[in-house]
Amino acid sequence: MKTMIKHNNNMFCLWLLCSILIGAVFHCQKQKIPANLYIREKAEVYVTAKETGQRLSKEKPIKFTEHLQPVENEATLIIDASKTFQTMIGFGGALTDAAAETYYQLPGDKQKQVLQDYFDPEEGLGYTFCRIPIHTCDFSSESGSYAEVANDTLLEHFSIDRDRPYRLPFIKAAIKAAGDTLTLFASPWSPPAWMKTNNSMLQGGKLKKEYRQSWADYYVRFIRAYKMENIPIWGLTVQNEPMAVQTWESCIYTAQEERDFVRDYLGPTLVKNGLSHVKLMIWDHNRGILYQRAKVVLDDPEASKYVWGVGFHWYVGNHFENVRLVHDAFPDKQLVFTEGCVYSYEGERLNEWHWGERYGESVLMDLNNGSVGWVDWNILLDENGGPNHVSNYCFAPIHGNTQTGGLHYMNSYHYLGHFSKFIRPGSRRIIASSNDDQLLTTAFINPDGRISVIVLNMTDEAIPFHLWMESRSASANSPAHSIITLVM
Repeated sequence: MKTMIKHNNNMFCLWLLCSILIGAVFHCQKQKIPANLYIREKAEVYVTAKETGQRLSKEKPIKFTEHLQPVENEATLIIDASKTFQTMIGFGGALTDAAAETYYQLPGDKQKQVLQDYFDPEEGLGYTFCRIPIHTCDFSSESGSYAEVANDTLLEHFSIDRDRPYRLPFIKAAIKAAGDTLTLFASPWSPPAWMKTNNSMLQGGKLKKEYRQSWADYYVRFIRAYKMENIPIWGLTVQNEPMAVQTWESCIYTAQEERDFVRDYLGPTLVKNGLSHVKLMIWDHNRGILYQRAKVVLDDPEASKYVWGVGFHWYVGNHFENVRLVHDAFPDKQLVFTEGCVYSYEGERLNEWHWGERYGESVLMDLNNGSVGWVDWNILLDENGGPNHVSNYCFAPIHGNTQTGGLHYMNSYHYLGHFSKFIRPGSRRIIASSNDDQLLTTAFINPDGRISVIVLNMTDEAIPFHLWMESRSASANSPAHSIITLVM
């Protein structure tokens, strides 16, 4: 009898142990927590630094040793992978007419190089998230729409033929280079001239009330036309920079006008046409009044139900805290940085280091404040910072010289790569806490369980620091004016 009881107890203990183990495995799978979440033996180190040859350069790895308690007066980055936040869609740039036109003026080997350097996840930046203008913007050689016949309210003459020579084949080449993983969203700079109060696509003006339905239908026609070209449109912004009267294509909406257009026209039209899956973003302008613009639309339940997220730019001040305010006030909506560049092109300033640092600071702070995507402006421009039909020339991470066939890489290219190469789609932000105000940091855990920590130092001094995680740390160094990525 005692033997049987002992046997039964052993069987019960074995069953209980198996149940615990199976439950733990199921919990980890359900939470997608990698088995090696907390144990790290070493970290790979990638460095870009001023006045060195280091450009996304892989350096000697650093090793972790036991370190129970971080020291208050030693620079330390504290990583906690058990606390997760937003999930990333990806990083990328804009596939504009200017980029496409420049691309097709380069030699074939340079075209191949540009695509590899942007979209290959191993040899390049691994871009996965890009923006497309709906018809033309300033970075086009000329201005025009897909519906040039006045009062064509049924859009019977709608055509994307203007995109066929350069833009469509360029986008298709980018999709192929990215391995069919490219997520694309589109933005209009202006309705056709005949739909506007100033009868021009340029210089601001507003959408005439009688054409609101035709304009909403225009988005649908664009999405369907691009789908016929095997270019799927994942998302839309309502209007590029709706508070800016520009010399180029532009259109003005107040927050209330944008709300009403989304609620009464664009949202219902997308749903009616089977496009409710298309992610609709409002604002698509600077961070400064980001909160007010979001509040007006998202406080209206009927408008908000059509809105997936809020897009924003960087051109007037940083105002990083406003991104966090929108995130905290409307946690069910997503935030995407949809455009930014360093502008007023001057060729002799291409190599100034602060251009890359501006990118690094902006990407890092936007991620830490809740952004799920970060999209640069033109991915490629010519030797003059164009083409641009209103001479609004600017910088791009890669410039192609259409006279010599050469390529020039700004340091912004490498700064962007410290994020896009190592924070892949589906990654989740985790805790990265710095005790040194001069070391800015963010961290993500990738779908494969690898952790990427980005460290930005914009000072004139190198800063040694500890990378600390779960009672273990590794010693590292942040060079002056550098960005480093630690992968573990």
